[in-house]
Amino acid sequence: MPIGRMFGWKVAVVCLWVSCGSAAGHLEYSVLEETQRGVAVGNITADLGLSAAALSLRNFRFLSSHDEPYFGVDLASDSLVVREPADRERLCEAKVACVLTYELVLEDPLELHEMRVHVLDTNDNSPFFPAGDVQLHIPEFLMPGSRFTLPNAQDADEGSNRVLSYRLSPSQHFRLDMGSRVDGSEYPELVLEKALDREERATHRLVLTARDRGQPARSGDAQVTIIVVDTNDNAPVFERTVYRTKVPETVPNGTVLFRVQASDPDEGTNGEIRYFLSNSTHAKLRHHFHVHPRSGEVRVAASLGLPETLLEAYIEARDEGAFGLASTAKLLVQVTDVNDHAPEVNLLTLSSPVSEDVTPGTVIALLSVRDEDLGPNGKVTCKMSSGGPFKMKASFDNYYSLLIDGPLDREQVSEYQVLITASDGGSPPLTVRRTLTVSVADVNDNTPSFPQQQQELFVAENNGPGASLGRVFAQDPDLGKNGLVFYELLDIISEGQIASSLVAVESSSGAITAKTSFDFEQLKGFHFQVEARDGGIPPRSAVVTVNLFVVDRNDNAPVILFPLPRNGSVPVEIVPRSARTGHLVTKVVAEDADSGSNAWLSYHISRASDSSLFRISANMGELRTARLALPNDVVKQRVVVVVRDHGEPSLSSSVTLGVLLSNSASRVLPDFEDAWETGGHLSAQNLYLVIALACISFLFLGCLLFCVCIKLSQNLGCCSQSCYCSPEEPRCGRNMASNPCMTSATIDITTTERLSQTYLYRASLGLGSDYNSLLLRGEYNAADLRNLAAGVGLSLPISHIQIRNRKGEHANINVMVSKFYGI
Repeated sequence: MPIGRMFGWKVAVVCLWVSCGSAAGHLEYSVLEETQRGVAVGNITADLGLSAAALSLRNFRFLSSHDEPYFGVDLASDSLVVREPADRERLCEAKVACVLTYELVLEDPLELHEMRVHVLDTNDNSPFFPAGDVQLHIPEFLMPGSRFTLPNAQDADEGSNRVLSYRLSPSQHFRLDMGSRVDGSEYPELVLEKALDREERATHRLVLTARDRGQPARSGDAQVTIIVVDTNDNAPVFERTVYRTKVPETVPNGTVLFRVQASDPDEGTNGEIRYFLSNSTHAKLRHHFHVHPRSGEVRVAASLGLPETLLEAYIEARDEGAFGLASTAKLLVQVTDVNDHAPEVNLLTLSSPVSEDVTPGTVIALLSVRDEDLGPNGKVTCKMSSGGPFKMKASFDNYYSLLIDGPLDREQVSEYQVLITASDGGSPPLTVRRTLTVSVADVNDNTPSFPQQQQELFVAENNGPGASLGRVFAQDPDLGKNGLVFYELLDIISEGQIASSLVAVESSSGAITAKTSFDFEQLKGFHFQVEARDGGIPPRSAVVTVNLFVVDRNDNAPVILFPLPRNGSVPVEIVPRSARTGHLVTKVVAEDADSGSNAWLSYHISRASDSSLFRISANMGELRTARLALPNDVVKQRVVVVVRDHGEPSLSSSVTLGVLLSNSASRVLPDFEDAWETGGHLSAQNLYLVIALACISFLFLGCLLFCVCIKLSQNLGCCSQSCYCSPEEPRCGRNMASNPCMTSATIDITTTERLSQTYLYRASLGLGSDYNSLLLRGEYNAADLRNLAAGVGLSLPISHIQIRNRKGEHANINVMVSKFYGI
């Protein structure tokens, strides 16, 4: 059993130094090679300042460039333990220090620690002679003191376990001495103590023992066979004892490294020299070189291995004598590094997607870089070559962190392509690029927005409940629930009504529907508010004011305000036959509850007893005479006036008017309820006869009335007269001025609203009291009334004309009225 394994249970583990940090740190441990499985190396949780539970929660990981897991963490004991025995010689070969490097990764928050484990050497390898047994040919004529180089022994251990001492088996002819090379290294030499005598003894067999200084010590032997030759007493001599050169690691096979040369003063075959690699050359190096036996050229036969390696070989020059003499020279080949490896970028961890509200300075990715080249060729610089709110930061050797360096806005950029460029320090440098995709996760940082703060909607009146009025729409650039908008009607009071009783808003689409039928004449419009709220936590909201206007429809027919029939009778107007063309008969007044064009009214004569006698203004509704009255025109005229609005379709109302053509005012208004009269044509004889009879009748009645009046005035002392006057017949006024029975005067006027001075008034003018009065009936305007008052001579005292409209409102027109006494 190897000595290292025998004492494996006595392993001494030394924790040299521990340094921990939240962002970066390193741990160092030492362990003897060949330590058995399960042996604790150190308490890693205590060195990190954490608990075993924290290691599991933070996803503790080992990162190593080694294929075999030599070490691990036992969470039960919180210790770093040996998983596989480590053989230092196999791992590190001839390196002075054998260090295994691991990276420890902790997440939440992300931490990176470096752990170095020094594998300490144990004396588990015995010295050995690579060349095996040694055979020397020593001429017998050599004088005592001659020296012969013996092969060095090798030991794979290091330190004191590698330091060797040599011992030669006892001999009277030879002793062992140590020679020193130019580089300070020593090698064993065989020194001739006593001249050889081939006839006495031709062969000497000695044992060369190499012993290290380990505890316990190990040793190895080599058989040294000395053959005594009797000729050729001169050995070849090299020009130099050491040959040095430097070659790049990529040197091609066949390249000449050296051209060695040795000389031998002997003659003939004893002076002919052949070159070859000495047995002292390590067996692993023999296949790297090829030596030409005649020219002494040393060429590259295979790859020289890793850079920064010093290869040491020995070349021997031997003459062609019967017992060829030889000498040895050292070959030192320094392998230099060539920048033939591009950097490698490895992504250890990446946080993607990244929340858009992440704070600057947050680490989102961890990368490691490496380059197999050495020196400046292996020094890698990593930087970010693309834009974006990111920056690269070196954690420690060969590790870089990608950090947030500015605000993120998913609505502006939802994904970044981060280009990482790694370059080494060679000349020219080698570069590798890697792209990282970083997605931005949405947060509810946007409020729903309406295109306008106020929105107008229009609906035609008389709509049905449930009718669509339009919709409101708000945009939210967020994603998912954060961008999902819901709508809600805010219950505010407008026009005296609660908005929710009039309209409804669909929560998902924002569609607005009517909950009732609207009447323009009752409600011309109102406003309400709709709130848009997103589905984020917490939600964000915005409010829009909707102004809803009710559009009028032509659903009301015109209403005639004047003239109005009384007690079912047709309103009658008196027109003197002497009236001029354009005489104002009456004014038709109407109104329409609708608005706009639906309330624009026009007046038309639809039927008339004589269509040529009257005309009406389409806009004002004034009915006037279209020509002079003719004698043969019938006394009673009937006119139907239609008032029509401009709606679609048009609605209308009509009123029937009676017009009396007379030469003077009549005491009793005629009855117009009989059939329509049409103008007729009498014969000339009949016309003359009618005129004659009428004249005789009027003369008789006039005389009779005159007598009766005189008689009554004499008996009663007062008189009573009644007549109908019009502004065109002021003679009646003059008669009243000469009548002494008139004692007082009052005027009472009843009419409709919205009449101007040019409108006609239905007036009743009474003068006197009791049975002494004058009654006036007809259509008069304000100017006619004043003229009438002046015509009858009314001046004092002041009385008034009172106008009362349909709503009971009054207006006064002052008129001068006087008292009269006697005839």
